[in-house]
Amino acid sequence: MSKKILLSAAAAIAFAFAANAQTNIQSFYDFGRGYATSTVEMFKGDKFGDTFFFLDHYYTTAGQRQDAMASAINGSYFEIERGINFWQDSDLKDLSGHVEYDGSTWGAGIWCFGAKYFLHSKDYSKTFTLALMYDLHMGVGSADIPIKFSGVWGLNDLFGLKGLVFKGFIDVWGNNSTFLDGSSAKFSILTEPQLWFNLGGLFDNHLDVGGEVELSYNFAGNKGFMCNPCAGFRWTF
Repeated sequence: MSKKILLSAAAAIAFAFAANAQTNIQSFYDFGRGYATSTVEMFKGDKFGDTFFFLDHYYTTAGQRQDAMASAINGSYFEIERGINFWQDSDLKDLSGHVEYDGSTWGAGIWCFGAKYFLHSKDYSKTFTLALMYDLHMGVGSADIPIKFSGVWGLNDLFGLKGLVFKGFIDVWGNNSTFLDGSSAKFSILTEPQLWFNLGGLFDNHLDVGGEVELSYNFAGNKGFMCNPCAGFRWTF
């Protein structure tokens, strides 16, 4: 990740705390890959739409480092998204324009432009957002099918159990990939369903425990299907 991306991420995080947005920090141990990860995530709505971002760090263990002075951060990934909606009092209030930037330590970023549609129950305890975007690669990587589809869901008090939350996302996007065996693929799939339980009745209502399962297909240089379960905690500010 370039210094510009890191500075932008730091500025966005500072803004999130200052604006009292819906911000959380997650920490996981990835059993499939054998290392820890952390995520800072923020969502904030306003009269012109909404802003969402997350910043992932992937950590090596001391035993995995070749040098005792090497950085513990093995890689980073960053997304920032802006929903554009000036018509929140109209019949089209659930339809928004969408602009997204994705960047990482593994190459130049991707701009995404499109639209999203928001579905929800009357009390907003169940939500689902669909987005369709055109991807513009910035110098590194390519896609014969430069389209990205995203779905994001959230279910609060699952099965009537207060504090149990089921959330996650699924992304399907065009992505030209070549694997070690010489084969290639034109698209990738990634989904990360999460299950959280809030400890408000036992410890603190800011703390959740749970985990996620990363399910992928032709993702991150790996051919075919992969499953990486993770366990951890989440602190919501």
